[in-house]
Amino acid sequence: MRRTGSVRIAISAALALFAMPPVAAASTRIVVTVVEPKSGKPVLGLQADDFSVLEDKSPKRVEKAEFVTPAVDVMLLLDTSLAGPAVAPLAANLIAQLGPKEQMALVAFHSSADLIQDFTSSRELLSRALGGVKFGNTPHVLDAVYAAIDSGFGNSGFRRAIVLLTAGIEGDSRVRERDVVGLARRNGVSIFPVYVAGRERAMFELLARQTGGASFNMRDMQKASGKEAAAQPGPAIFEVLRAHYLLTVPGNLSLGEKIRVEVKRTDKLFVSALPE
Repeated sequence: MRRTGSVRIAISAALALFAMPPVAAASTRIVVTVVEPKSGKPVLGLQADDFSVLEDKSPKRVEKAEFVTPAVDVMLLLDTSLAGPAVAPLAANLIAQLGPKEQMALVAFHSSADLIQDFTSSRELLSRALGGVKFGNTPHVLDAVYAAIDSGFGNSGFRRAIVLLTAGIEGDSRVRERDVVGLARRNGVSIFPVYVAGRERAMFELLARQTGGASFNMRDMQKASGKEAAAQPGPAIFEVLRAHYLLTVPGNLSLGEKIRVEVKRTDKLFVSALPE
């Protein structure tokens, strides 16, 4: 009798295993932004086969590529150093692009970073805060971005984006590019530098490329789209902030710097990635 009972228990256990729903295979989603490098316009119409994902030089298959345009929560970092007046007029144009469900915070940075206006949907409050900004001191770009990411997105409900509005000059920051990228990835923040000088182009492109953002050189935009578009870049920049691809890749990929996403096209494109 004991043997029969044991057999019955074993059969019941086996049937229970068959009845259990299958365990979903692990996958990783990657936020990918693709833009034309000169004009800064988003590239549309890409499919899963158009993307190539490498993890430490090992290719990964892209199962799905979905183009999405979600709302964003934007922290606008305004260069208020001695060089800041070169880009200050662009801030008002960026504030004007804020959507009804979106929020923006205004941070002034020079040798330190100061919160001028916390997250709000009110363009009026943001514009009033912008009017009270004063300029001076040396810009510490990396320190400012790090501080903003570290403490600025606690209650964010949408895509997290930092728009770094800078003259393009970096002072003597204490943190390194790698520190900023690592913190941005851990907090799911994409960085979008907007600058006029090419002196720190490599740094700005690295920050954007490794966080799912994009960099905007005002001189390049002027050449590609004309002076009027470069003077009012807000619509073009916000179009990119709200437009990106979500790639689904099998397996649990790490958040390290060795993930690289490319687009299989002959023309040169700016491609950035942020693993979720």
